[in-house]
Amino acid sequence: MSTLPSSKPMGASSTRHSIDRQWGARLLIAGPYAFLLLFFLLPFLIVFKISMSELSETGIGFINMLSLQEGVFQLRLKFSNYMFLLSDSLYLKTYLSSIGYALVTTLVCLFLGYPFAYFLARTPIAWRPTLMMLVMLPFWTSFLVRIYAWKGLLDNNGLINQFLMALGLITQPILMMNTAFSLQVGMVYVYLPFMVLPLYANLVKMDLRLLEAAADLGAKPWSAFWRITVPLSRNGILAGSMLVFIPCVGEYVIPTLLGGPNTLSIGRVLWDEFFNNNDWAMASAVAVVMMVLILGPMAWFNRIQAKEQGGPR
Repeated sequence: MSTLPSSKPMGASSTRHSIDRQWGARLLIAGPYAFLLLFFLLPFLIVFKISMSELSETGIGFINMLSLQEGVFQLRLKFSNYMFLLSDSLYLKTYLSSIGYALVTTLVCLFLGYPFAYFLARTPIAWRPTLMMLVMLPFWTSFLVRIYAWKGLLDNNGLINQFLMALGLITQPILMMNTAFSLQVGMVYVYLPFMVLPLYANLVKMDLRLLEAAADLGAKPWSAFWRITVPLSRNGILAGSMLVFIPCVGEYVIPTLLGGPNTLSIGRVLWDEFFNNNDWAMASAVAVVMMVLILGPMAWFNRIQAKEQGGPR
């Protein structure tokens, strides 16, 4: 008489495999969390601590924030740097100026990058690697060399003015260098690929049968583009906008080389406070406020992503 095999070993094996998968998933997630903890949270806490510290009387080092006097722990926090930031109009103008430059750069990159990404996504597959190589080609050269090249193009004696004067279109050089125009041109040139790449990655995965169905229902191409293509590429638009906006807010090299001495930018203020004024506490306060301004759009983007994936509202 045959007997049925016991199901306990199979159940125990299934449970063991489930536990192994859970631990494997936790170990896999632990890597990115450790990276964020080591390279973002820890430096942020150090900068925040410096912003709340007070310089010693010798001007070298900081007074201990936590001290023990007569059996009582005392915590010394210096809020004057943040109060000065909020009261000084120059810092407020600098923050607004940096955010304004970043917004304009993001909008221009979106206006130029979306058609280019759409063109890349609709070209034959055989041509896409070549076109993507052209998008990535500027990264093969030094960042400083590319910015200095724009100085040679936009200068009063640069190639653009010489070309226009040779054609007789102008009689005097056009002032383009050390202006808001040259600053925006340089920032758009540098950060345009950061807008194109996420847009292309989103558009290339779109199901073209949706456009065919819209055409069968009588929708015009322009109407189908705005009602189908643009909404489906919203994640790519948001990702590209964040990749452009966030580094533009704290940009230092481009405003210094192309913007001129009168350009207000957070990156230049940080440099001046750190190295010219040697006021590390004030510079750290400026950096903390800048990081808070940057974390706002990032939190908004993550909230939208969570809603798209059906997460908590």
